[in-house]
Amino acid sequence: MKIKEILSHLESFAPPGYQEEYDNSGLIAGDPGAECTGVLLSLDCTEDIIQEATDHKCNLVVSHHPLIFRPVRSISPENSQGKTLIAAIKNDIIIYAIHTNLDNIPAGVNATMADVLGLSDREILLPRAGDPGIGSGMIGNLKEPVPETEVLKLIRKGFGIPAVRHSALTGRPVSRIALCGGAGSFLISKALQRGADFFISADIRYHEFFEGEGKMVIADIGHFESEQFTIGLLYKVILEKFPNFAVLKSGKITNPVNYYI
Repeated sequence: MKIKEILSHLESFAPPGYQEEYDNSGLIAGDPGAECTGVLLSLDCTEDIIQEATDHKCNLVVSHHPLIFRPVRSISPENSQGKTLIAAIKNDIIIYAIHTNLDNIPAGVNATMADVLGLSDREILLPRAGDPGIGSGMIGNLKEPVPETEVLKLIRKGFGIPAVRHSALTGRPVSRIALCGGAGSFLISKALQRGADFFISADIRYHEFFEGEGKMVIADIGHFESEQFTIGLLYKVILEKFPNFAVLKSGKITNPVNYYI
């Protein structure tokens, strides 16, 4: 099977045209016309991931985060990006990224978060103009109202995190939750407008925690943690189309953030 056949299927699920302007989803390096020996799925593409792909004889790495965001002026072993690209080229490994286009579809990254929380009546939080079926974030309802502390417990258990950074609790029950995988602070005001009691995302800055205005709790669960189920989503998407093909989930934890408890 050609690598381009796998990439074509991924792009039918999350079209590259749905990505944000700043993004670099799509083919990062390599020849998509090559025969595929196996696929390795990861959240990030690092030198360790390329080595893992080599060890398992996979010549296609599909990562959520693009290895290259900005124009590359040089490829050098003096930095991690250069080391990764050199290793991939030496080992004939193709790198492909499926990033904000996967974020922006209803069945994408945000849906995996909503599954963990058991949300129903889901809608895109910030629909794209002219195409309300895609866009940023997601909002939905719990089966029944619960105390804010129960939501925090659900987050901690469901996402397997040691701590949750959050704004002050309001003291009101939670029925409606908005969320966004990765850096989603740009959606705080939209979550408020749409009546969310809780907003869950990552990379929230200090002053942004004030933006709940005492009406909504803002919770930061970590960038990696919010997107950790992406690998499982991609695994399912590929195997549904190619059930007998070698598709592997990376065993490497690429999260650069650690916690001392």
